[in-house]
Amino acid sequence: MINIKENEKLNVLNHSCAHLLAHAVKRLYPEALFWVGPVIEDGFYYDIDLGDNVIKEEDLERIEREMKRISKDNKRITRIELSKTDALEMFKDDPYKLDLIENMEESTNITAYKQDDFIDLCRGPHMETTRDMRHFKLLKVSGAYFKGDSKNKMLQRIYGICFEEEQDLNDYLNFLEEAKKRDHRRLGKDLDLFCFSDLVGPGLPLFTPKGTIIKDELQKEIEKICRKYGFQKVSTPHLANIKLYEISGHAAKFSEELFHVTSEKGHEMVMKPVQCPHQTQIYASKIRSYRDLPIRYMESEKQYRAEMPGAVSGLSRVYAITCEDGHSFCRVDQVKQEVINMCNIVKDFYSNLGLWGNHWVSLSVRDYDAPEKYIGDPKDWDICEKMLEEVSNELGLNAKRCEGEAALYGPKLDFMFKDAMGREIQIPTVQLDFATPKRFDLTYINSDGEKEHPVMVHRAILGSYERFFVLLLEHFAGAFPLWLAPVQVNIIPVNNEYHLEYANEIKDLLMNNEIRVELDDRGEKLGYKMRESQTNKIPYTLILGDKERDNNNVSYRKYGSEETVTVTKDEFVSIIIDQINNRK
Repeated sequence: MINIKENEKLNVLNHSCAHLLAHAVKRLYPEALFWVGPVIEDGFYYDIDLGDNVIKEEDLERIEREMKRISKDNKRITRIELSKTDALEMFKDDPYKLDLIENMEESTNITAYKQDDFIDLCRGPHMETTRDMRHFKLLKVSGAYFKGDSKNKMLQRIYGICFEEEQDLNDYLNFLEEAKKRDHRRLGKDLDLFCFSDLVGPGLPLFTPKGTIIKDELQKEIEKICRKYGFQKVSTPHLANIKLYEISGHAAKFSEELFHVTSEKGHEMVMKPVQCPHQTQIYASKIRSYRDLPIRYMESEKQYRAEMPGAVSGLSRVYAITCEDGHSFCRVDQVKQEVINMCNIVKDFYSNLGLWGNHWVSLSVRDYDAPEKYIGDPKDWDICEKMLEEVSNELGLNAKRCEGEAALYGPKLDFMFKDAMGREIQIPTVQLDFATPKRFDLTYINSDGEKEHPVMVHRAILGSYERFFVLLLEHFAGAFPLWLAPVQVNIIPVNNEYHLEYANEIKDLLMNNEIRVELDDRGEKLGYKMRESQTNKIPYTLILGDKERDNNNVSYRKYGSEETVTVTKDEFVSIIIDQINNRK
């Protein structure tokens, strides 16, 4: 999927189209005032103050028609250079433009762009004429606070996209249609995987039995792989004294996102925003020797973030986050191997999902111009960054150095994956941390009998189960791999009177082999039940009639196939077990 912002031609085209949008809105709503209209990865938007008027989705078509009229007029777009005094005079009736201009230096070269009867403050560059913007589409409208501050006025934000060629626009619109079909909120409801309740509260997903199976299978898979590399499972509570996070630095970082919990008995607690500080206290619970290290903990548990109410959306952003988290406490001489192990865990896990190879890696380092944003000794940061670069080179990760993307406490390797729609998602991460063990005064007795601080290596393989659900649902469009599918086999007897007994026999056989199976014994027609099995995206559907019963066989269809295959019941069990065990 193309990144409009990084494509020079499309960047200019979309920025010019944002002005075309503003021009059309100004004609239709003369009282309209405009804040900013930047280019984004998937097009552009413009933030607009319309007073008491509200633009709805159905109004976008009317605005598009006006944009097309302006485009056909083929008016030249001209650049105007202004002094700050001239700019203040030109936009004296526009408080939003005045806000921008007043914050500029006197010596700033201020420019505006004019097309016919519309003029807007802008750095440019722009296309030459309004006719250059012909192949566009307005996509949606939403609310956005002025300057992103909830204390300010709510503006209306209109999103759109523009291409040079009509075919490119049509291809993109087809892409959006496919994305709608894969929307995790729609699929989650259709496949009965999760739900929300107003009584429980927004941002607090409830996983159904089928959704819980997927969640549990993912957890078993990641824990199985991590155990091979020496990780041991721990469990920590959902609450803690805020002092824990003050020491770690998270109380300051997440100050506005903490859920505070009090009681009439004098309790003053917070819901944990992260798991690392809790795990430090397990390490600190006894004296450690250099021979004990590395000590590796893993945990899949809830964390809580008080997101803005308007920001919660499906499983993408929630209040209660189930995080798969792991930490290794090790000596400096063990760090590189720990990082290598964690990178191998990422590779093993994503290979089993067929996602490995469709990714790139970021070496996320400090913003060297803003050291105050981070905790820890700069010398330790130097060591960490050099070490991660060496790991990248040794493993052939070809990590791209990205300044300013480091965590609060250290640099990291971030793995960026693309889903089936070409969208980029960052989930796995490996992070080095010299600072936290020092903050908590974690120590081990070294070979000279002296106390020394360990290094803490953080890792997340699938990140939060909620966001990972989004990736998997939309990547596979709900048709999960066999090992992950909540129902692996659906059994349909051709006629309940004659074939139900044999169907129950096959069901018991599959269940005894730990295969997840359902038996559809409703009195519906065979064709209806077959179609529903496909709609529910069940990997294998068994059709059992006279021939299957009399010969101890089963006939099956794979999801998405019209071919019916007949094998013995024992062969079928072997096929399923082999595919599950080998993650085919």
